Amino acid sequence: MTEGIVISAAVEGNLDEAVVRKLITHAGATPGDVYGKQGKAFLRQKISAYNNASRRMPWIVLVDLDCDADCAPQLRNAWLSDQSPRLCFRIAVREVEAWLIADVERLSIFIGVARQSIPADPESLRDPKTTMVNLARASRRREILEDMVPREGSGRREGPAYSSRLVEFVIYQWRPDVAAIHSESLARAIRCISRLTRICP
Repeated sequence: MTEGIVISAAVEGNLDEAVVRKLITHAGATPGDVYGKQGKAFLRQKISAYNNASRRMPWIVLVDLDCDADCAPQLRNAWLSDQSPRLCFRIAVREVEAWLIADVERLSIFIGVARQSIPADPESLRDPKTTMVNLARASRRREILEDMVPREGSGRREGPAYSSRLVEFVIYQWRPDVAAIHSESLARAIRCISRLTRICP
C-alpha cells in the first residue's frame, strides 16, 4: 500500500498544482505541500533547494519546456546535474496544457467543441496554451467563452478565469492514463511518480 507515502512538490502556478496533485493521487500516494507557484524563473532559482530536500523525502518538480530548449533532456541538464533519486523532475512538452489536450474526449465535452477539432498530437504544438484558448473561442458554451477567452483590448493571453476553469477540468474530468497515450512527457511523469511510491522512506 502506498497511501502513506507523502510527496511534496514545486510548480509554476495553480493549474500545475492541480495537475501534480492529481498525478500523485493517481499513483496512490498523498500530495504534500506544494511550493513555488511564482513562475518558472522562481523554480529555477530554487531547484537546488528542492533537490536537497528530496534527499530526505520524495519530491516532484514540474516545469513547462516552453521554447527554452529543443527538448526536455536539454532543459533538465541545464537546470540540474546531480539529481537526487527521490526527486522526480518532470518537464511538460511544451506546456502543461498539452497534457490536458491529450484527453481529447473529455476536453471536447468540457470545452464544448467537436472532438475532431482537438489536435491529436499535443506535444507537437508550439504553443499549447494558445491552442487551448482558441478551442475555448470556438466553444458552444457561453461561460467557457467568457472565462477562458481574453477580452478584446485586455492585452492578456487568456481569459479572466482561464486557470480556474482548467483546474476544474483537471479535478473532475481529466484522465491521466488516457491522456498519457497521446503524451510521452506525461507518460514519463506518471512512471516517475510511480517509481517514487516504491522507494522506501
